[in-house]
Amino acid sequence: MRARDKIRRLDLSPEDLDAQVQDILAGTTDLAQRYAQGAAEFTPNKVVRGRIVDIRNGEVVVDIGYKSEGIVPVNEFRNIDEVDVGDEIDVLLESVDDAGGAVSLSKRKADRIKGWERVVQTYGEGDDVRGHVLKKIKGGLLVDIGVPVFLPASQVSIRRANDIGEFIGKDIEARIIKIDPERMNIVISRRKLIEEQREEAKKRLLTEIKPGQIRVGVVKNIADFGAFVDLGGIDGLLHITDMSWSRLTHPSDMLKIDDEVEVMVLRVDSDRERIALGLKQKFPSPWETVELKFPVGSRVTGKVVNVMPYGAFVKLEDGIEGLVHVSEMSWSKRINHPEEVVKIGDEVEVVVLDINREKQEISLGMKQADGNPWDGVEERYPPGAVVEGTVRNLTSYGAFIELEDGLDGLLHVSDISWTKKVANPMDLLEKGARLRTVVLSVHPDKKRIALGLKQLEIDPWQKEILETYRPDSEHAGKVTKVTNFGVFVELENGLEGLVHISELTPADHLKPGDRVAVRVLRLDTEERKIGLALDREAMAAVEADGDSDADAGAGEAQAGAPAAHGTSEDTPTE
Repeated sequence: MRARDKIRRLDLSPEDLDAQVQDILAGTTDLAQRYAQGAAEFTPNKVVRGRIVDIRNGEVVVDIGYKSEGIVPVNEFRNIDEVDVGDEIDVLLESVDDAGGAVSLSKRKADRIKGWERVVQTYGEGDDVRGHVLKKIKGGLLVDIGVPVFLPASQVSIRRANDIGEFIGKDIEARIIKIDPERMNIVISRRKLIEEQREEAKKRLLTEIKPGQIRVGVVKNIADFGAFVDLGGIDGLLHITDMSWSRLTHPSDMLKIDDEVEVMVLRVDSDRERIALGLKQKFPSPWETVELKFPVGSRVTGKVVNVMPYGAFVKLEDGIEGLVHVSEMSWSKRINHPEEVVKIGDEVEVVVLDINREKQEISLGMKQADGNPWDGVEERYPPGAVVEGTVRNLTSYGAFIELEDGLDGLLHVSDISWTKKVANPMDLLEKGARLRTVVLSVHPDKKRIALGLKQLEIDPWQKEILETYRPDSEHAGKVTKVTNFGVFVELENGLEGLVHISELTPADHLKPGDRVAVRVLRLDTEERKIGLALDREAMAAVEADGDSDADAGAGEAQAGAPAAHGTSEDTPTE
């Protein structure tokens, strides 16, 4: 049947037929448009709305209205316990497989895209934001401000942090310094925000702060010379000398970084923006009452806290130290360095010698605490007393004899022997030996005691020498020294006389050790000198006797001696 016949059978007028055709064409167009719209909704890399239909085996099944459902890994949810079946969520349609109907979804990427759009719509470069530090990455920190952004390490703080990882898990405020739309990248700076805030606080603080005020700050840095304290916008210097009235070796002995301290403002330089702070000034200076606590002449006990070449510092109490000069350590011992007597940590007894409160100086003495051995020395060692001591030191001019601790006497070289000419005391005395001497004189004001060794014996020049060595008396001696002005001759042990050069002839060839005969020319008891001349007649007689004795001895030896070699015919005759 032809189409026209079929239309006639429907009993439709041409107008109705046209209307029916138009309706069919309109429906076909609407269907095509709806199909095109549905296809566009499932274009890859587009955020779509979906509904959770199942949660199983670490996966979340999401229905996005496509012919197949998509899968989102559980780890893309911050907290899987916060979602449930039936919840609607936004996901990114990463890809669609038309053949198999497979759908690839990502919630994390959808969240980032939505967060990025929200952030760029809300904030711009220069705006302040608040975020949560997620983790430490190369070169800085990752911070969540609705979308992960980068905080460079150099922009974390105005001071270089030892470990920026200490900010992880904390909420911070920062300023957006760069937005890159193409890369969806944002860089923030906490430092710029802090610097601006500190600058405002500094200006306000400099108008308010005055010397004498008590302020609370936080220790931000420690150096050898002191500590820098953040007062809230500006740092003040707390010098080591203003930390404590007591001695401090290093500021770290008292403070550590991030300590909260209450300090006193000492000085303010607004032009240079410098503030000097003090801790010890909050308490009264112990020097204000030092003269009452440690009057001059009082005996006190302290601890050695420092030793220098010129003396030792002794702590009497917190904030009060005195100096024991090396000269005040011993009455008699020569001390080259205080370490020979004391060391750091020693408890010592001292006497206060002088106080200068303005300079905060106290002079102390150690030897005064032991008592002055020179007090009453004239009663203990009167001139003429025989005393015994130890040879403590030997010099070219004499020997120091220790009579008691802190008290020495000097045995001068001229008082060692009546007759011997002592060139060096070490030739006769030994260090450490015990020795009896006579006290010759005592001078307490000069701290001197003169001792004598020869005075233990009678002066031979008073009688014995006068009787024995009268002028014109003859004696035998031995040459001890030859000089350009004469020859010294030893007459007996330690007693010498001089044969002056005027008494010698060119023929007199004398040398040390030669035996000679001499005659006394003069005897000077005041100068204790004996002038001699060679007794040539006696010397010639001695030499003649010696020659004859030698010849006789040789003849007797020759006559009485047997032949050494051969027979008697070999023996020579006169």
